[in-house]
Amino acid sequence: MSDEDITEGQSTTEGVAEGGGESVVESDASGRNADEILDIVDEQDRVVGQSPRGEAYAKGLRHRCAFVLARDGDGRIFVHRRTPEKLVFPSLYDMFVGGVVGAGESYDTAALREAEEELGVSGLPQPTPLFKFLYETDEHSWWSYVYEVRCELPVHPQAEEVAWHAFLPEAELTRRLSEWQWVPDGLAAYRRLREWREE
Repeated sequence: MSDEDITEGQSTTEGVAEGGGESVVESDASGRNADEILDIVDEQDRVVGQSPRGEAYAKGLRHRCAFVLARDGDGRIFVHRRTPEKLVFPSLYDMFVGGVVGAGESYDTAALREAEEELGVSGLPQPTPLFKFLYETDEHSWWSYVYEVRCELPVHPQAEEVAWHAFLPEAELTRRLSEWQWVPDGLAAYRRLREWREE
């Protein structure tokens, strides 16, 4: 696949789309917003409090996230570029769909909900849980549960979440790791996934 084949909005890969979106600071397509309540957790992923999503991001409070690697029927990986309005890592590329786990919500429930919302599908199989790790930097901290799912349905990603997307062969994704700007947590999760597979 050449560079021109996956130019945004001109990819020959089925399922490519381009779009914009209104600010998710106010509300995203699912009706959730910066005031959505999240569980705040400690280093062992135990709930120690609750906080609105916007405050958790602003103060770097540790919370929970689900990361779902979605593959199509041919095994290609769903890759997308986030919209500029995203609360964190706007306009960067990601090889996972997913997002924050709401207060009182399980990782499994969040993984399926977020995957269906971002892919724009209904009836997706329950994502398979693989492993969990703590993503932590000076600015961000969240427990991250990595999942994988097979999506053989036509995708219609949320314009509020996804500015561009394509299903890429893993070899193509690997080549793009050094060429595109990726969300750091997704990049960390993908590298851990590759190491996990080699164990």
